[in-house]
Amino acid sequence: MNILKINICPLCGKSHDGTVAHTCTDHYATGEHFEIHQCKECGFLFTQCAPDESVIGRYYESPEYISHTDTHKGITNRIYHWVRRYMLGRKAALVRRNSGLSHGRLLDIGTGTGYFSHFMQEKGWKVSAIEKSPQAREFALQHFGLQVAPPEALAQLEPGSFDVITLWHVMEHLQHLNETWEQLYQLLDKQGILILAVPNPSSFDARHYGAEWAAYDVPRHLWHFTPSVMQQFGAKHGFKLAELHPMPFDAFYVSMLSEKNRGSRLAFVKGMWIGFKAWLASLTRKERSSSMIYVFRKK
Repeated sequence: MNILKINICPLCGKSHDGTVAHTCTDHYATGEHFEIHQCKECGFLFTQCAPDESVIGRYYESPEYISHTDTHKGITNRIYHWVRRYMLGRKAALVRRNSGLSHGRLLDIGTGTGYFSHFMQEKGWKVSAIEKSPQAREFALQHFGLQVAPPEALAQLEPGSFDVITLWHVMEHLQHLNETWEQLYQLLDKQGILILAVPNPSSFDARHYGAEWAAYDVPRHLWHFTPSVMQQFGAKHGFKLAELHPMPFDAFYVSMLSEKNRGSRLAFVKGMWIGFKAWLASLTRKERSSSMIYVFRKK
């Protein structure tokens, strides 16, 4: 199998010596084990020897992986979808406030089944949507009439053609990390904003669960960004961090999944309790939130 072997840290460029931070299990598709390594120089965490993008597709082929499906089966999934509906409004407000625009040109990369892109279209935005999964693109077309392009279409877009670019829990999946940052910089207007949401491996719940933290989600998540690491990546590629926001609901969902992965009895109750403790921790230190939203501007 083709694998992604990291010998040079994508962030600091220093040689990597194979320091293992965690050994995690793929609970969603295969049951295989993958190591998460940490760069000794800059602290960046990444999944070592993950399947290359040419063969990783089968690791997404599970009805449980609801980022790319629309199942409402089970209480955990129903909560996920309720939170998603609430967060659509919050995301739209964040876009409007930071861009200063009530409508404009928006590029949503990794649009999944199209809920956010459709929501922003309804708000009057001109939306371009990109998604790798053919099944997700078909869902967006059938349910929303949304024309979603494959990733190859990014190369055809004009530089400086977007006021806002969003990647909601997508950056951690993208194999060509530095190339993606460079592409985002080119596509964004001078006054535009880049919004990224990613899991936070320095969060309260990540530290509580360790290798069993569900948001490590190996091997689908290749990269694991702490707030410090994310800021460094932005600076490396010509961006400055404008705002940093916690995503408090993620702790509940991720904790429930983590308990389920552990095989815990009363996984829902235990997950809610840890999620509540994580939420309390993020009230005083937002950088301990389970997931973070980063708003970047060009320098």
